[in-house]
Amino acid sequence: MASFLYRMGRFAFRRRWLVLGLWLAVLAGTLTAAGTLSGSTDDSFRIPGTASQQAIDLLQERFPQASAGGATARVVFAAPEGQTLADPANKAAVEQVVAELKQAPQVASVADPFQSGAVNQAGTVGFAQATYQVQAQELTEQARDELTSIVDQARASGLSVEVGGDALQVQTEQGLAEVIGVLVAAVVLVITFGSLIAAGLPLLTAIFGIAIGLGLITAATGFIDLSSTTPTLALMLGLAVAIDYALFIVSRYRHELALGREGEEAAGRAAGTAGSAVVFAGLTVVIALAALSVVGVPFLTQMGLGAAITVALAVIIALTLLPAMLGFAGSRILGKRGRAGRDPEADGTNFGTRWARGVARRPVLVLLVAVVGLGVVALPALDLRLGMPDDGTAAPDTTQRKAYDLVSQGFGKGFNAPLTVVVDGTAGQVKAAADQVAGEIQGLADVAAVTPATLNQAGDTALLTVIPKSGPSDAATEDLVRDIRQLDGTVPGANVNVTGLTAINIDVSEKLGSALVPYLGVVVGLAFLLLMLVFRSVLVPLKATAGFLLSIVATFGAVVAVFQWGWAADLLGVEQTGPIISFLPIILIGIVFGLAMDYQVFLVTRMREDYVHGIDAREAVVTGFGHGARVVTAAAIIMISVFAGFILAPDSIIKSIGFALGVAVLFDAIIVRMTIVPAVMTLLGKAAWWLPRWLDKLLPNVDVEGEKLRHQLDDAPESDRVLERASA
Repeated sequence: MASFLYRMGRFAFRRRWLVLGLWLAVLAGTLTAAGTLSGSTDDSFRIPGTASQQAIDLLQERFPQASAGGATARVVFAAPEGQTLADPANKAAVEQVVAELKQAPQVASVADPFQSGAVNQAGTVGFAQATYQVQAQELTEQARDELTSIVDQARASGLSVEVGGDALQVQTEQGLAEVIGVLVAAVVLVITFGSLIAAGLPLLTAIFGIAIGLGLITAATGFIDLSSTTPTLALMLGLAVAIDYALFIVSRYRHELALGREGEEAAGRAAGTAGSAVVFAGLTVVIALAALSVVGVPFLTQMGLGAAITVALAVIIALTLLPAMLGFAGSRILGKRGRAGRDPEADGTNFGTRWARGVARRPVLVLLVAVVGLGVVALPALDLRLGMPDDGTAAPDTTQRKAYDLVSQGFGKGFNAPLTVVVDGTAGQVKAAADQVAGEIQGLADVAAVTPATLNQAGDTALLTVIPKSGPSDAATEDLVRDIRQLDGTVPGANVNVTGLTAINIDVSEKLGSALVPYLGVVVGLAFLLLMLVFRSVLVPLKATAGFLLSIVATFGAVVAVFQWGWAADLLGVEQTGPIISFLPIILIGIVFGLAMDYQVFLVTRMREDYVHGIDAREAVVTGFGHGARVVTAAAIIMISVFAGFILAPDSIIKSIGFALGVAVLFDAIIVRMTIVPAVMTLLGKAAWWLPRWLDKLLPNVDVEGEKLRHQLDDAPESDRVLERASA
């Protein structure tokens, strides 16, 4: 592989105008396709295989007027102090709101609080439940604006009016974090390279690749159903890895130039050595992202495949377009210090070399301190609870949270967690079966109320609304959903199931939680085989995997401590604690595993390169670390800064994701890769590169470290090298 990438790097450098022209044509074609072939996105939220989804599908077939799965808006009214909602003026204002909601866009039905009994005993709090024809993601801006306008007019009457439900989901503002990330990346790259040209190339190629990747995803919407969230992960990860990969190759190119090689030769060697590491680092990221499809959640599958395509593009661009751009940059890529003949990575006095020697002097102590420290941070993860967000986790100053609190105060927490029970049977017998089911449910623990059954026109399906005593995120509510589902089969001639937003959230949490172990097994297993192929070692992949798992559990511990327990919540602006968002662990494992293996490959391939070139195994840890540490540190700082920008978001979910990703990169890049890796590699010594003979013969030699390439170029007679260059 190294020889092939060497020739490709030289070709791209030498024929840079051709390569640039071809990529510009690809960009133009992609953007044209995106503008002409793109279709609308499909944001319908489906979780195939869950009981709540099966109930929704049944209701859509037999009870379409129920709008199962449709968005909801719970408009909560509170009378002024000393008054009740039954007072003529207040009642008229409430009925006016109900009448206007019935005429609002996309509304399927509205329950009048006075007719449905949704007014508390004191008469001070009530709510009107509006159900929409479509899911929350498909609501138009006109529908949302009309709802807001109706509520604003009602407030003018003197009532306190707030809105809960998912119809007014806060639309997350995007773009600021990405801008912050690019700016931080630019600063870090300038400091790392000391050259604006060297700093600009990784950013330029990254943006180029992102434009093509997002263009392909946009064009694909004309042929397949994709959610509007699919480009999000592609943008974030594509930008991250593209900068990392270009950073690594540019750094190696500058090193080759500093050794006195000509530009074309330096580009070829950078592509043959650093480029090989980029290929396998990219493969680990693609594996982690593509494996999201095993979870069985459509929107996660789409996000993973979309991001995987963008990462693959980043690898191809780094190996072709980047060497061409290096040809345009010339010697300016070195900066003033480089053109003066100084190479801080080659003289053995850089910080990375000094750090590695310090670790090598006390490897056992360093290892114990790092592992115990991460283990302590990981302890809160034992209390990890997964859940989906609801109005109770919203910021206290939002209308959703105010509506939630008003309902809790006026009726009890369970009125914020209504369950829809579906009784399916034969026509003429469902009513009796539903009444029997209602009686059974009324006798269960944690049940506050059960409404009378409502039948469809065919008379073969009935709906019951069950109000728990506990809130949406309480464990007692989850137990109640399971208890109701256990009634299925106990009533002759009827099937019983539970759906509704609360039940859907419970099912999603359970599905994602149960998918964690299989997903982790697929990702770690495939990546282990890949790393064994790269490093031709059994212990190095084991160490890499163990280090990743350690950083992940430590990250879970930190997230639980802050967002579930409330430690340092005020410092980070966390206004409400609660269960951790269900899809965070899956996303976290996928992204962090990819980035962790990037750092692992970048660091350890240089160690192996020095080792196979004849340097003592323990000394190769120091020299290899000294060459790669600055690049990995720069990449980690960029990633941490990008993710930390999301902590500033007002939404608690976005805040938790940004915190988790930032902390994970900090733990994995700085503690695991920069501290534990050199300590373990020093302790292992030559044994780190042990591979059974039978396995050594079985595995193909991909020559990531470029040993064959070095012998081919440096050990061959000068006449052969001239012929090799001429044919390249």
